[in-house]
Amino acid sequence: MAINLQDLFLGVAAKYLSAVDAEPTKSNQHEIGGLIKAGFRDALGEPQNGEKSKYQAHLVYISDEDDFITCNATVTWYDSRYNSPNRSAEYRLYYETTVVTSRLKEGDFFLIGMHQDGHLLMVFSPPGSPAENQLRWLFGINEMKTVFSRGNLTKHEIVLPVQMLLEELGINLFDDVSENENFLELILQRFGETGFPSTAVFSEFARQLVSKDVDPLHSPDATLIHWMGFEEKLFRIYERYHVQKKLKEGFGEKGDDVDEFISYSLSVQNRRKSRVGHAFEGHLEKIFQIHQIRFERGGKGKVTENGNRPDFIFPSFNAYHTADYPASSLLMLGAKTTCKDRWRQVLSEADRLPVKHLITLEAAISCTQTDEMRAKNLQLIVPKSLHVTYTEFQQSWLMDLNSFIKIARN
Repeated sequence: MAINLQDLFLGVAAKYLSAVDAEPTKSNQHEIGGLIKAGFRDALGEPQNGEKSKYQAHLVYISDEDDFITCNATVTWYDSRYNSPNRSAEYRLYYETTVVTSRLKEGDFFLIGMHQDGHLLMVFSPPGSPAENQLRWLFGINEMKTVFSRGNLTKHEIVLPVQMLLEELGINLFDDVSENENFLELILQRFGETGFPSTAVFSEFARQLVSKDVDPLHSPDATLIHWMGFEEKLFRIYERYHVQKKLKEGFGEKGDDVDEFISYSLSVQNRRKSRVGHAFEGHLEKIFQIHQIRFERGGKGKVTENGNRPDFIFPSFNAYHTADYPASSLLMLGAKTTCKDRWRQVLSEADRLPVKHLITLEAAISCTQTDEMRAKNLQLIVPKSLHVTYTEFQQSWLMDLNSFIKIARN
């Protein structure tokens, strides 16, 4: 999915929080300066005569564990030197203590953006976190300091994990689809209104709809990206249809059962997360079949040492467990749409193999993590179009799906 960031934002900037920004010692409030120099003059304006401008803001803190803490708040933009007429104006953004700002520490990454509709997005995370790397890549912020660096609002091809990150930030790209009604009609013709089919069945349906738009034989990297993005779009259309029906019905006998509503909401979130991983493995399986590669997926009875269940073994689990079958003719592939710290799970899934392989759709993984992967003999595979989100040094080591297929076929 391609998006033009200028359609979403009037301006974006980022910095590392100073001690004054994040940990004031004399009050529970926080003030951020420097936004005028970062290009927010037109977006925020310059209040005069002691006036204070109020803005609605969506605040998000993303932890190292990829947990999201969010809240909405009103922030105040004002001239802190209004009562000092002999000094030039100094505009600051004032915000009170919330569940988000109470987490802030000196050195944390901070990104602020002004939406086209006038409300603010304020995102915080520990320095060097996956969220920082992805947001810096997305908004073209190359240099980070304790003063703001402007973002570069350009057109981007957005892959699924970044779409889902933006969704957590309140930016829903899945709804902006002009063909929704046509696709919904096709989905209802195929699956009806009773419920969701299995991920494998829905994935095959999505592949059939875009079969003419991709070439899995000659362009497996682009095909994988396209299949994942298109299937998620179809799923969100179908999901919205079902959720809207449920909202109209209500929850419980009187339609207002809060506990039932919360339970239903959690089930929607859990289904989204679980099916993405299954879809990823399923699309990879289809590509390997098209390339006529011998492999097996992990599952019931398909395990390695200690009951570990790798996602893929090449050429087979039987070969893996045959003592005199050469380890040099075996491959293991883990598949995770996002790595985070879960990539370490792959290290113990095939003891016979000195080098493990892991494929992901995650953009802009930190150098610290990829250095550790290299040190532990884990080869990372990322679709070719995402290589630009990594440093030149990382790119020299990364593998793409097409290269892995050549190795597996041999």
